[in-house]
Amino acid sequence: MAKRLAIVLTEGYADWECGLLMATARGDCGAETVVLTPGGAEVTSLGGVSIRSAGRAEDAAPGDFDVLVLCGGTIWQSGEAPDLSAPVARFVSAGKPVAAICDATLALGRLGLLDDRAHTGNYRGQLPQVVPGYRGAALYRDQPQAVSDRAVITASGTAPVSFTREILDAIGLGSADLFDYLALYGDEHRKAPGVTA
Repeated sequence: MAKRLAIVLTEGYADWECGLLMATARGDCGAETVVLTPGGAEVTSLGGVSIRSAGRAEDAAPGDFDVLVLCGGTIWQSGEAPDLSAPVARFVSAGKPVAAICDATLALGRLGLLDDRAHTGNYRGQLPQVVPGYRGAALYRDQPQAVSDRAVITASGTAPVSFTREILDAIGLGSADLFDYLALYGDEHRKAPGVTA
């Protein structure tokens, strides 16, 4: 049976943060990606792409999906941030991975999931500034790559490649060939031969 990924998109979601994950999971791994939104509403990305939802994010159940992925976007720092504590708790209790990128890491911080796990985010000071009860500063990893610890995956908004890798690995879709393919997306950041600046 094909793996199923629940991808939670919100109003103002960041287009680039889950795009590679969704395309690679479907196109290269034969997995099913299912877009869920708060309340099941249609949402529009930062880039203006409107998405129709396949269901309510609040109803996501670990019996139906192999991973719950929260895409970042503008809503997570606002008073309009959705309450996804119930589905996140269901996945954590079932031992299924929960992943958050960019500002969606704030949702995991608010739930206390980052207090006792290695994690990352957009920058070191964001979680303490935005999440009053956050107690995981000693476990924060100030690095550009995604971090995975005990089925919780976090990444900054500039790390969609390693975020994709960690999620696919966590649900058993990783392979050397796939990881070599994903590594190609970082090639543009290498200096060209002969360039010193």
